[in-house]
Amino acid sequence: MDIVLAGRSWRRYAVLTAFGVILVGGLYYVKWHPYYLRGFVAASQHSIGPSILLTGGTSAIPAPSWDAAWGYAVAYGKAIWQAMVLGLLLGSGVQAAVLPRRWIERLFGRLGFRGVAVGGLAAVPGMMCTCCSAPVVVGLRRANSSVGSAVAFWLANPLLNPATLVFTGFVLGWNWVGLRLVFALLVVFGVAYLADRVVGRAVTAPVDLGLVEPSGMAEPTGGFLLRWGRELWRLSIRLLPEYAIIVLALGAARAWLFPSVSAATGDDLLWIAGLAIVGTAFVIPTAGEVPIVQSLMALGLGAGPAAALLVTLPAVSVPAAVMVSRVFPRRVVWFVATGVALSGLACGLVARALGF
Repeated sequence: MDIVLAGRSWRRYAVLTAFGVILVGGLYYVKWHPYYLRGFVAASQHSIGPSILLTGGTSAIPAPSWDAAWGYAVAYGKAIWQAMVLGLLLGSGVQAAVLPRRWIERLFGRLGFRGVAVGGLAAVPGMMCTCCSAPVVVGLRRANSSVGSAVAFWLANPLLNPATLVFTGFVLGWNWVGLRLVFALLVVFGVAYLADRVVGRAVTAPVDLGLVEPSGMAEPTGGFLLRWGRELWRLSIRLLPEYAIIVLALGAARAWLFPSVSAATGDDLLWIAGLAIVGTAFVIPTAGEVPIVQSLMALGLGAGPAAALLVTLPAVSVPAAVMVSRVFPRRVVWFVATGVALSGLACGLVARALGF
């Protein structure tokens, strides 16, 4: 019996070590090192590359078509596929109890602001876009994290990304960093707290109850790699097909979502409100909002609509909302999306009032 228990413990520690290596090594390879190098590019060139909205080499957003859909999906896929693979590996690992479930419950299962704070702060090193962090959010919820903690983790990954803040400073100006950071903190901790307290307090388990082990059950003791692989397959096959379809649709429709911008656009309230809604729905890779805002302002977009996009574009997207809706009630997802859109509107009005 002692030999069997020792063998199980050895396997558990080996898989736990593998998870840690994937976490740290993956973030270094996919996020930390590339963004460190891109920071020097942003400082020297005051740009981090072309806007993903525009046709290569031109300043035009392509008309809705299959080519526009496919071109955007390919460009977006090339930008995020490594981070998506990492998110799926981590999310499935959490769900498969590679990390002991009691750890997840102790850290992320708290109700109230303490749980929100833990979720938000834990996300800062991840620096993932809203879609790539969604599989991890699914894993956290299925491991019995609280609503507020999981929502804060989801929102903080893109909004409190330190690399994006640095890029914003070098490309748009450091006053934009201050504006973005203030509203990012309000969204991450304010919206997540209200989501937990107002609409999520009664929700103690994910929507997919059949895929969750009840709190308090004994930890699994064997077959970690097999279970991890099984959860990776289930997570991928459930999330990726619908994700790809929605990205194609948004890529095709970007000419409708982002109408022609000219010097006459300015800071009109309708533009601020409209782009706050569009930014909440549209999907971009990590830090993609920086070149998008830079290019649209060069075409004549005012500071108010630009500020609305700077907050809403990274925070939520339709594909990510669909993915996390498997583990959040729809009222939570709608509440978060509405909170992000209203925050973007407020940010745009503040930028216009301050004369950005």
